Amino acid sequence: MIARLSGQIGLAYAFVDREVALSKRYWAWELVWIVYGIVTSLSVALIGRAAPVISGQVMDEATLDRFVLYLLVGSIAWRFLGIVFENVTEVIAWERWEGTIEYTFMAPVHRITHLLGMCVSSVIRASVFSTIILATILLFLHVDLSQANALSALVLLAVGSLAFIGLSMGAAVFPMLWTEKGLQMAYIVQAVVLLVSGVYYPVDVLPGWMQALAVISPATYVIHGLRAALVDGAEISALWSDVWPALLIGAISIPLGLRAFLFAERYAKRTGRLKRSG
Repeated sequence: MIARLSGQIGLAYAFVDREVALSKRYWAWELVWIVYGIVTSLSVALIGRAAPVISGQVMDEATLDRFVLYLLVGSIAWRFLGIVFENVTEVIAWERWEGTIEYTFMAPVHRITHLLGMCVSSVIRASVFSTIILATILLFLHVDLSQANALSALVLLAVGSLAFIGLSMGAAVFPMLWTEKGLQMAYIVQAVVLLVSGVYYPVDVLPGWMQALAVISPATYVIHGLRAALVDGAEISALWSDVWPALLIGAISIPLGLRAFLFAERYAKRTGRLKRSG
């Protein structure tokens, strides 16, 4: 039993290692996405700094710093969660682009092991990107992190990663079943989650029907909790009202997403959709 588990962990690590190799191979694209993340987050932070000018209202420095940090936490947290979502969702598209989809999906490897390796590599990539983005922004802007509770933030990101893994596995079904437009359909799911999750504004400002969607989005709880941890220094015990809904969504979405993925894989193999590129 232990030997079998060790073997599966080794196979999962092989997929992590492969993703690292692909990142090195396409390092220029990785640089593009890092620069894009820096520019996007920095632009959002600068909008916050410009709030007194835009609104014509006077804001003291402490209030302004808090507002900038509020926006910055949402931007970087969404970049982290977005990378996790995109990497897992694009698992089929990348295999098709690389021409390895038949080798990967016909290999004697449990699909759970395959997806586990992809999920781990996604979280690692998201962590590296987010760290680089935050460190770069701190070179340009003063951001008050004196009250931040790093442990609480890490716990929330871990919980959010689990919840988004389930969501992204479900969204990965689209590229598998609809080769021409499936990836775009997955991105629509991501865009809707961005809209309703309070990334740049409180959920309370949304119309009522959108607030109902926000309740089932794990990003709503993760970002709300991260703001409490990084802006107000909240302890993890005080953030349980954000942690348990995200955990619940993850506990439901991961098995459902995995089951949907496995069902879609069998269907794609049976109907010849797995290899199709057009």
